[in-house]
Amino acid sequence: MQIRNKQPLTVLALLLASLPLSLLAQPADHAGRAAGDALLAATPERVPFQLAAKSDDLPLSRDSLFGTDEPAAKPATKPATAPAAAPAAAPASEPPLSRDALFGTDTPAVAAPADELPLSRDALFGDGDDALPKGKAAQAVAQSASRPVRYRGFIQNVMAYTTPGPAHWSEAMTRADVSAQGDFGSGVKWHLGARVDFDAVYPISDFYPQAVNDNQTLNAMLRENYIDIGAGDWDFRLGRQHIIWGEMVGLLFGDVVSAKDMRHFVLPEFDILRIPQWAARAEYFKGDFHAEAIWIPVASYDNIGKPGAQFYDYTLIPYGQATFRNEKIPTQNLENTNYGLRLSVLQNGWDVAAFAYSSMSVAPTFYRQIIAGAQPTVEYQARHERIDQYGTTFAKDLGSTVLKGEAVYTSGQKYQSTNLTTPDGLVAQNTLTWVLGLDFSQITDTRVNVQVFQSHFFDHSPDIIESANENGYSLLVNRKFGDRFEAQALWISSLNRNDWMLRPRVSWNFEKNWDLAVGVDIFNGPPLGFFGRYDDSDRVYSELRYSF
Repeated sequence: MQIRNKQPLTVLALLLASLPLSLLAQPADHAGRAAGDALLAATPERVPFQLAAKSDDLPLSRDSLFGTDEPAAKPATKPATAPAAAPAAAPASEPPLSRDALFGTDTPAVAAPADELPLSRDALFGDGDDALPKGKAAQAVAQSASRPVRYRGFIQNVMAYTTPGPAHWSEAMTRADVSAQGDFGSGVKWHLGARVDFDAVYPISDFYPQAVNDNQTLNAMLRENYIDIGAGDWDFRLGRQHIIWGEMVGLLFGDVVSAKDMRHFVLPEFDILRIPQWAARAEYFKGDFHAEAIWIPVASYDNIGKPGAQFYDYTLIPYGQATFRNEKIPTQNLENTNYGLRLSVLQNGWDVAAFAYSSMSVAPTFYRQIIAGAQPTVEYQARHERIDQYGTTFAKDLGSTVLKGEAVYTSGQKYQSTNLTTPDGLVAQNTLTWVLGLDFSQITDTRVNVQVFQSHFFDHSPDIIESANENGYSLLVNRKFGDRFEAQALWISSLNRNDWMLRPRVSWNFEKNWDLAVGVDIFNGPPLGFFGRYDDSDRVYSELRYSF
């Protein structure tokens, strides 16, 4: 790669020096904590003594209990004698009228009229709309129900240098992600999120084609943006959202709904890699049972980037260089919407779920056309087909060991054929993919995860690249050293061939909310292997992250 008369380390220093760290936000204080502490402090368990008062002079309402800005109405004075057995009791003529009177605040409390008394627990604590009191009490409940907007996010810088020749800087990413969430009240909540990615490698380098530069230099995207509505045992979420039906270590198996940003393969964290879907989701909860129905009218699809990018290698090239037509995204209509149902239950410590999902595949299928001539050429176009998927996930906590598994049956998926006479260069195959994992935590501050997985092809075609049974395994070892240092290594390999990926990494939490990590990504295998196709993309990298 040529970088305009600048040495790589100089460029790295300039990029790090130019990071917009002055823009880092501080976390917002959470309002309402003091009020909650005061309420707890007023309970008998927290008060080391009690004052005796006549029953007809006790606080009668939420306003009289917690106090308002209006002066209190003085109760009728009746002769009374304090019990002799209560030496700490207040004089009977001056019983405590409210929490403010009891603890000595500046403003006396006022007793609410009887028709404004809280009628139930829901009315007192604001848990139910149908139990809200009227008048001033209703206003007080509405004010207490309002919560401040909460912000969170992170700013991250990733620097990666690809080592196989020609060695070059392959990533200089500055990423800013921010989200906000709040509460409208009455069981309605909202969430907004956005992310901006800027990769400085492309403006300062001519290593990649212009189409790749245009695609990966600057990206602004909506993250999760939705409204939540709660109604009894039902929850409804409308908008752009993550729908995660399975999650194992290192690879995505049962996570069939999520679209992915594959421009950096599976190297980013899954939260960064996943692309939310525009969806309507209804969930029902009853005891240990959970049902979930989803409808995706406007689907998101995998972002695979452009030909010539570091991790764009999806096709079999039989003749010289291939040409690629623009990806064909399904038309937005009712026929091309996605929908599914998931049921789960927690029974005797087993968390078991089953799902059915019909969709336009988020991953593309590459249609092939061979153009005859003295020198034949091949042309590809990425398209998306309708597929149906049925699956199950389960998890069981066995104490210091956690057992997890996923299985997905897929029908309608097409695979590339090595037979050049095959129409479109594709063969339809039904598959069953399963994975079984064990997570061990017996050793203090150490986590070990082992997984085995397989993809079985029914009525296997000898013309596809994959074997009838594609087997593999993974091993993750993670170790914490005190509160600040952490080291881990992830190994994923095929059992059919010498095709693997190794990812060692060390991270340092050097300051509150700050993390620095350095690592290596190594790929090895044959040119058509899942990892071997990126054999020339080994890299060293660093990540600097501030979270708020």
